[in-house]
Amino acid sequence: MPDPAPDPARPAGQREEEAIPVLRVADAAAAVSWYERLGFAKQWEHRFEPGYPAFVEIARGGVKLFLSEHTGDARPDTLVYLSVRDVDVVATEFGLQVITAPWAREVELRDPDGNRLRVGTPAE
Repeated sequence: MPDPAPDPARPAGQREEEAIPVLRVADAAAAVSWYERLGFAKQWEHRFEPGYPAFVEIARGGVKLFLSEHTGDARPDTLVYLSVRDVDVVATEFGLQVITAPWAREVELRDPDGNRLRVGTPAE
């Protein structure tokens, strides 16, 4: 998913506002590998010191997620909705059947830590 075009009304250098969900993971490296199957790529990782919990940003085009090993940052079973251009690609990668709803064609996944991802392509 390409980044949206710059907003000519926003002053140069001013950042776009956004919301970035934080998902709790037990093993950030394993989670990053799993999310790569959805087309995400690791952007950066932070640890206060070696051996401390990781906090990672992953992105797929303009869509970002934070993955955190820090206890208390988030809880498992969180639901995140991802709107994609072609849900069939995701369904094929994970061996799932696409469900048709009035608003979109969707699949639902669970990452290795129990976080739920509903992935859909909007109805036309």
